[in-house]
Amino acid sequence: MSDVVRWAAFSCVLVPVVLVGYGTSLAGAAGSALGLVAVTGVCRLLLRQSERGAARLIEEQRQDRRGRHGRTGAGAHKGGRHAGGSAPGD
Repeated sequence: MSDVVRWAAFSCVLVPVVLVGYGTSLAGAAGSALGLVAVTGVCRLLLRQSERGAARLIEEQRQDRRGRHGRTGAGAHKGGRHAGGSAPGD
């Protein structure tokens, strides 16, 4: 579990306790806790979706640099035949 999620869970517990300590009703504190849990869940979902999108974008960029068939780019053939005569010594 990441640090962000730990802090969010801690806040979802701490805020209602503080609210009750300052005289807010249990129903009000429970409502606040539910709201925090909902917001935390949505934020976590959006964060995971963003991380997946970033990873997908990085992978696409990496593949684009290599070319369609895994080459490093145009004219990047190492060795093989060269332009010119086909007989030895040409």
